[in-house]
Amino acid sequence: MAAARDRYNQLIDGFNQRYEPFVRQHLCKVYMMLGCTSAATATGAFLQMQNLVDLGVIAALSSLLLVLGLHFYRDNGKNYYRRVGMLYSFGFCSGQTLGPLLKYIASIDSSIIVTALVGTIITFVSLSLAALFAERGKFLYLGGVLVSIINTMALLSILNMFFQSLFVQLGQLYIGVLVMAAFVLFDTQNIVEKVRAGSTDVVQHSMDLFFDVLSLFRRLLIILTQKEERKREEECRKRR
Repeated sequence: MAAARDRYNQLIDGFNQRYEPFVRQHLCKVYMMLGCTSAATATGAFLQMQNLVDLGVIAALSSLLLVLGLHFYRDNGKNYYRRVGMLYSFGFCSGQTLGPLLKYIASIDSSIIVTALVGTIITFVSLSLAALFAERGKFLYLGGVLVSIINTMALLSILNMFFQSLFVQLGQLYIGVLVMAAFVLFDTQNIVEKVRAGSTDVVQHSMDLFFDVLSLFRRLLIILTQKEERKREEECRKRR
């Protein structure tokens, strides 16, 4: 117990020595806002699954408009709370659009949702700590590489609409998980460097990480669901 406490103290001391007080304060705000946005997403998904609130296409269109609004409606020091509301609304609408997928997965095996959620949390926390305790700017080079990979995946998705290749579809899912995991490393260190350069847009930084978490969670859900479906298909064939 004492050894664990000493390691924890060393971890905290190392973090405090590595980052300036204003950086630590900014990161705390970012992660708190990320947690609140995720809670809004969970609320939206729960209400949709229970058929209490179902915005349907309106949620998808609202998500797009809110993202564009947050992108162009920059922080000017007077619109902070309005932008926070827009971010939480985006989180809620994202949950509404995620609800049908979660409802379908729950009809197959509800444990898939828990597994994907736990996997997403562990992955995000582990990679965030790895980025924060790595050398300064070590993962910033990933930005250009990841954008190139995403562009390539988008092109393959368009082509696969005509070829309908299962191999390409599965490859995109697994590569997508790796890409989103790499984005956590990149965005975490990028946020730190932006804060040191004078950018204190908590809302934008929280949205960057929220995109990473949501994309990672969605891909894990699809991968685990497809795996369960293939497993059940094989069991049905054996019974026949």
